[in-house]
Amino acid sequence: MSIELRSVSKHFGGVVAVNDVNFAVQEGELLALLGPSGGGKTTVLRMIAGLEMPTAGNIFIRGERVNDVPVQQRNIGFVFQSYALFKNMNVFKNVAFGLKVKKWSRRDIAARVAELLHLFGLEGLERRYPHQLSGGQRQRVAIARALAPKPSVLLLDEPFGAVDAKIRQELREWLVRLHHDLNVTTIFVTHDQEEAMEVANRIVIFSRGNLEQIGTPREVYEQPANEFVARFVGVMNVLELGVQNGVARLEELEFPAPDEPDGRRLRIGFRPYAVQVSPDLAQYRYRAVLRHTFFLGIMLRLEFELPSGLTIRSRMTKEEYTQLGLADDKEVSFQIRQYRVLSRETAPLTPEIATSDQRVPSLGEGI
Repeated sequence: MSIELRSVSKHFGGVVAVNDVNFAVQEGELLALLGPSGGGKTTVLRMIAGLEMPTAGNIFIRGERVNDVPVQQRNIGFVFQSYALFKNMNVFKNVAFGLKVKKWSRRDIAARVAELLHLFGLEGLERRYPHQLSGGQRQRVAIARALAPKPSVLLLDEPFGAVDAKIRQELREWLVRLHHDLNVTTIFVTHDQEEAMEVANRIVIFSRGNLEQIGTPREVYEQPANEFVARFVGVMNVLELGVQNGVARLEELEFPAPDEPDGRRLRIGFRPYAVQVSPDLAQYRYRAVLRHTFFLGIMLRLEFELPSGLTIRSRMTKEEYTQLGLADDKEVSFQIRQYRVLSRETAPLTPEIATSDQRVPSLGEGI
């Protein structure tokens, strides 16, 4: 086991930033800490690095309890979102900085820096200063500097947040290749669920200081532990229904609920891909009108309005859309192939449905 947190909490005065968190990171794993701002993910990263001390609980690195071990002795490489490069040092000196602190020989420093500049595609930039580099180059220099002393763990705090979308995508792919080549245990913080899904082996999801779920990208997407995870990781249609005679209903929609008592309220969620659509009005049970089509590149997002006024989202490829002959204001039939019960309550029913970007996180649009 490379890193383990056991019942770790962090309080800032009366504010609970991290609440009784437990998880372990395998040797060589690439793990994402995902959640909204204020969720506690950066605080967890800083406690692992030794920049914050836990209020309660224990942190282990390779089996050693490190609560009282200074940051300089934890053998950890840390990369900040702002890069934190030394402005008065060129690329070579920035990368070599940690090696000089550790008193490596001049020959070994030159060899290690040359190795990293080659690996990171920075050859020829040794004499340039940070202001002469692009955002992507500065970020690679920052990671090279963190990796130069051969740390056992690499920590990245929002590593790609300061670059534009195109460079961010390139850096994601580069980080995956780099991790494959170096196999260094890596933890990175992000609020971008698409980034976490694309890059990480596993994802730890935080909200308000609590660990909501940990799992592979597929697990957290297809088997969300609760409604927060379901909404945060991708787009989710959410319906609130009342149970009567073994059936959960909201307007014209019905879902079997044979084991639920009458009067119970269910919150049911289903992904857009679970909405199967046909131009043949007789093929499926329900009918709706296609009100809006949103172009997302390869995929299209579609919003359908039911006769009752409810709106649900679907998603399909451009090819599927063309084959079905769909168009705005065209009536279709549909069915919901998969759904999950997100929560059960006994309070009186208040019907609602996720129908707008304000109710479903906009950063889920990519999935």
